[in-house]
Amino acid sequence: MKYLIKAFLYLTVVSAIISPLKVWAFEEMKQTYQTATLVKEIQTETIDNRSQRLEKYLSFQNSPMAQAASYFVKEADRLGLDWRLVAAISGNESLFGWYIPENSYNGWGWGVWTGTSYGSNFQNWEEGITAVSEGLKSDYIDQGLTTVEAIGQKYAADPEWAWKVQHFMDEIEAFDPYAGNETHILALSL
Repeated sequence: MKYLIKAFLYLTVVSAIISPLKVWAFEEMKQTYQTATLVKEIQTETIDNRSQRLEKYLSFQNSPMAQAASYFVKEADRLGLDWRLVAAISGNESLFGWYIPENSYNGWGWGVWTGTSYGSNFQNWEEGITAVSEGLKSDYIDQGLTTVEAIGQKYAADPEWAWKVQHFMDEIEAFDPYAGNETHILALSL
């Protein structure tokens, strides 16, 4: 009986020591798995931070369009466009919405071919984003103009238009919302 009590006490003490080690080991394994999964998602770019990246980029540019960043991405996804394209065009055409006809919300020079000097008027940025995105899809992409260079030949008379738009697309792509980007973001002069 004496040995039974000693064995019971021994097992109780050993269990008390081992049980927290099991929990700790399990938590370590779980954390390692979660970290590895997160790293894999980041490496395969399954984490979609495009809206956040675009919003931070536009905010960095002091753009009045910054709050519409998720809408740029939503419309691009809906229509199968490059998520950076419509924002980059606004960078070239209006310095991301800074230089537009008063209350027009037209940061793309959209509709200038209609004969007016100011182009189309929109009620807000979202309406403009939708109109430009749908117009790019139907009048450019669906007509076989699938590169920035091809779009530029029809969109603008400026022979450097495509280069400028591509420049902004590259900046948006490279923008890291978690780093200090002050040193490498340079806006093109219009």
